[in-house]
Amino acid sequence: MTVADHSEALTALDSTLRNIEAVLDLDRMRKEKGSLEEQASAPDLWDEPAKAQVVTSRLSYVQGEINRVEKLRSRLDDARLLLEMAEAEGDAASVDEVGTEIGALRKQIDELEVRTLLSGEYDSREALVSVRSGAGGVDAADFAEMLLRMYLRWAERHGYSTEVYDTSYAEEAGIKSATFAVKAPYAFGTLSVESGTHRLVRISPFDNQGRRQTSFAAIEVVPVVEQTDQIEINDDDLRVDVYRSSGPGGQGVNTTDSAVRLTHLPTGIVVSCQNERSQLQNKATAMGVLKAKLLALKQAEEAAKIDQIRGDVQGSWGDQMRSYVLHPYQMVKDLRTEFETGNPSAVFDGEIDQFIEAGIRWRRQRAAE
Repeated sequence: MTVADHSEALTALDSTLRNIEAVLDLDRMRKEKGSLEEQASAPDLWDEPAKAQVVTSRLSYVQGEINRVEKLRSRLDDARLLLEMAEAEGDAASVDEVGTEIGALRKQIDELEVRTLLSGEYDSREALVSVRSGAGGVDAADFAEMLLRMYLRWAERHGYSTEVYDTSYAEEAGIKSATFAVKAPYAFGTLSVESGTHRLVRISPFDNQGRRQTSFAAIEVVPVVEQTDQIEINDDDLRVDVYRSSGPGGQGVNTTDSAVRLTHLPTGIVVSCQNERSQLQNKATAMGVLKAKLLALKQAEEAAKIDQIRGDVQGSWGDQMRSYVLHPYQMVKDLRTEFETGNPSAVFDGEIDQFIEAGIRWRRQRAAE
């Protein structure tokens, strides 16, 4: 590419970054950072651990966002200066270096731009993700475990903390279901576009005749409940069961009945937790998951009422939202956005950012229609 091409690309990136800076309102974020730093330095901060956690977590996020934008602005300015010097000195190697930097900047600015599209009521929250095997027998259970690993690897790639609350293993292979938390700001807004039915087509490794098998798994993403949410659960509406935690093949993990299963009788929602050794801890964690699911149900009911008023008769966008094909060809395709890749191995290893970004843009466009 020529110097003129690079200059045009830098101008476009500068315009996009300015729009991002305006949407994020950096001046407001800097003021918020100062206020949070003042709260975090208070000697009695940890007298209320829950409040302290909110303050320190928010401060870390705000600092990270400010640093991220400022670093991109600095790199963009440096790239423009390097291009001007390279042009003046006829330095082709430096021109190529600018081209490489433009590619890297474009990727990171595009990712940041997608973040500015997350403006929903709960988008800024952490996420609870549930994976459930569907139709397809043992292949579906294996597929569910593949998806569980995919999302955990995605979180690991981004440095996001995760915690698996409950895993129900299938008898032969894979899992029946699993629930885990992604503890990062905007995890819900980011992963919410992954909700829906996922389909896998492959030659079944569990079929001795080597036949092609289609199997399904469902992904559910809900926001973590915060103290300000009004989610009340009456004791009479709750059934509590305790049981012994178990691992693959029924292998005993604990020697006491510490695992807890909660059933919300009015809605039929069932959640469980077995990752803690204490029954009380497992119950508290399960209660948090149940409240999150009830919050999501409340949100869905409100959205359904709005759709009814609007006359929206379309089905849920989440149904069969993505296909993973391993035979007779290699492809992963999102059925809503039409985005696809021919590298399923990378996708199952957590490289799903482009699918997520396309989903967020698609959702925003659909909401504007």
